[in-house]
Amino acid sequence: MIQSARLLQGTAPTQTFQSLVERINIPVTSSSPPGLEAAAEQDPWKRSGKYALGWVYFSIILLVFTIAMHLYHWMSDRIRRATYKEEVAKSSTTSSPDDDYEMANMPTNNSQHMFFPRHGPLPQKPEEETFLSWSSLNRLIALLRYVFYRPLPVLRLRAIHSLRLRKREISFPSPGVTFVVAVAVIFVTLYCFIPQPLYYASIQFGSPPLAIRAGMLAVAMMPWIVALSMKANLVTLLTGIGHERLNVLHRWGGYICLFLSLIHTIPFYVTPVWDQGGLALFKSYFRGQSYIYGTGVAALVPLIFLCVHSLPVLRAWMYEVFVALHVPVSIVFLGMLFWHCHNYLTSWNYLWATAAIWLVSYCVRLFSLNWTNPRRMSWLIGEEAALTILPENAVKVTIPSQVRWRPGQYVYLRMPGISVFENHPFTIASLCSEDFPSEYGEQYRDMILVFRPFGGFTRRVLNAAIDNGPMHTYRAFIDGPYGGMQRELASFDSVIFFAGGSGITAIVSHLLELIKKMRDSKAVTKQVHVVWALKRPETMEWFKEELRICREFAPPETVHCQFFITAAKRVGPNGFPLPPPSPSRPVSDLVHGKIDKTFQGIASKRNSALIREEAAGDPEKERELRRENEDGISALPAPTFLPPPKKAHTRRSSKPDKLTIPSINTVPPHNAANASFDFGFPSTPTMLQKNLMRFAFLPTANKKTGWHTEYGRPDIPFMLKGFERDSGKRTCVFVCGPPNMRVDVQRCVAGMQAKVWSGREGGREEVYLHTENYAI
Repeated sequence: MIQSARLLQGTAPTQTFQSLVERINIPVTSSSPPGLEAAAEQDPWKRSGKYALGWVYFSIILLVFTIAMHLYHWMSDRIRRATYKEEVAKSSTTSSPDDDYEMANMPTNNSQHMFFPRHGPLPQKPEEETFLSWSSLNRLIALLRYVFYRPLPVLRLRAIHSLRLRKREISFPSPGVTFVVAVAVIFVTLYCFIPQPLYYASIQFGSPPLAIRAGMLAVAMMPWIVALSMKANLVTLLTGIGHERLNVLHRWGGYICLFLSLIHTIPFYVTPVWDQGGLALFKSYFRGQSYIYGTGVAALVPLIFLCVHSLPVLRAWMYEVFVALHVPVSIVFLGMLFWHCHNYLTSWNYLWATAAIWLVSYCVRLFSLNWTNPRRMSWLIGEEAALTILPENAVKVTIPSQVRWRPGQYVYLRMPGISVFENHPFTIASLCSEDFPSEYGEQYRDMILVFRPFGGFTRRVLNAAIDNGPMHTYRAFIDGPYGGMQRELASFDSVIFFAGGSGITAIVSHLLELIKKMRDSKAVTKQVHVVWALKRPETMEWFKEELRICREFAPPETVHCQFFITAAKRVGPNGFPLPPPSPSRPVSDLVHGKIDKTFQGIASKRNSALIREEAAGDPEKERELRRENEDGISALPAPTFLPPPKKAHTRRSSKPDKLTIPSINTVPPHNAANASFDFGFPSTPTMLQKNLMRFAFLPTANKKTGWHTEYGRPDIPFMLKGFERDSGKRTCVFVCGPPNMRVDVQRCVAGMQAKVWSGREGGREEVYLHTENYAI
């Protein structure tokens, strides 16, 4: 065989390719050894493509199940709202509600609807149950939620770093994700090791079957891994799950792919090709290749890099490096796979599908960018944005835009005047509705982003707002919106919001949208509870106007807000904020300033050209339009500016951990209505109350109105038990806060599922939990 191979070295390329196939798929002839015949009968190489189809079938089954659940909830929510709307329309045409009973003819007592029948109990309103509200299915879903809503424990480790004992926490994904990943690992492991044989008797009979199975499974995972990573992908469209939630499956899919790649690699070293004459045969076919397994190593190295640098610890430590390198290295990895697979079996089919998904997703994503639409004023130059400094050193970014969004969605924000290459996600805190018009025009809506700066990009935004003042505007490039809630809050009888600190940004838009629908009789919701835990009362000034709208425009006795102050009011020695020091960047600031002025100049020239076109040669009209344009540029919502005395923002402290934040508010009230708005504070807390607030709840006023403030931490289990008594058939619990708050809410909601699947409360049909990422 070796001699015949050497004779074929000078033949045509087609004959060489056929000989390569024969090397892998060794034909069985009458002169073949018995071991080769047995190997070909047990697990022939030409049928190994079925292992890749195994992963495809597994993924499709999981996808179909998720789509079915999404469609069930989507249809049932729509039917509930439509039924409620029909009931409201019917009741508006009668003089009495449906629940009342009247006597049409009192002397004869012949009415079918009676207030007080003479005999028997009072007639009950018949239960209305649609074909999509089966109690058995609801109980099954509640049973699954009882298991998967419970959070996994957090591992706390102690490590010695720089002569200091530091605690490290290892958190696991949600139980649902853990279950899916565990099932996938078990499936691929059994699918690799159960079929026999694992190895041939000799390397001359062909590549080890175990390696071929693992390799085909790893290649088949590539389209799914890439699809789960894209911001615009078909999986999100079919299941309603945002890409930020699918991203965890993308990461674990990469880890499983690395696991299979190692299984694919090791058998070639267990039965090495240089034994039993295999090396001479290999060199006769693969001339010029310095290392036998060079293509495999070239594909394995970038995969290992992608998996290692995406570990949570490393990703958080060097996030900007991760963002800059992840996609280029992924492209290299895909190219190495093309080289390594060499179109054996069906491998290139999956790789071409991966490249197609990647390309289509990027093309679709162009429609989500605010500067890629030629019909918008933001084409190629972005939007105009204003920065406002809020109490507690929070930053509010206001972007008048023609982009439309849903409550709870988020966008990726890039501001070239502050940082050219950084692109970070922020939750949209405003409602996109005609009730909240923008001063820019009818086609615009004010997109508001509120965040508390910590470091990096957010700290540079705060420094820019302090240095440039409130009247300076910036160019903003938006990518999105993405995400959002799968379910419709208006289809639940009661909604409970839990927010911790800046987590209120993910709730405000939902709350405004829900109250708007309740006011317009488009929501089934009867009770709304808002629980906001924050360190200092000044934080409530962030959304004071939104909370005032909720209190004044919501139906009576439907919205109840409780504010919990979890930290004492602390004032700095000079009465002003002392943010953490940030390094001076004169060269970087100069470059970003030039870039921002370039975009501003393009925007000004475009506006000037439009004004001349509109004036049509009339100088008087052109001057009037230019004056209006100047007013329009400065007509952004007036930002409030907290002036730093004596360059306080550049002051360095030797003890940054003991940084004090002032409790003053220099923002003057815009009108009397805003100034008189009451959050329900009983009185200014005394020093004794400040010291005891972590251990006791202080008596508060205005509890009858449902709006009150307390000092201390909320007792989430106790509060949920109280809310549960007054909740209707269907309840939604929405939480966005620190991990401890999410864990407490998850445990309580998981326990509430027992009353649904056990049937202890006949009227309870669903308790749904929605958690938001606190970091967005």
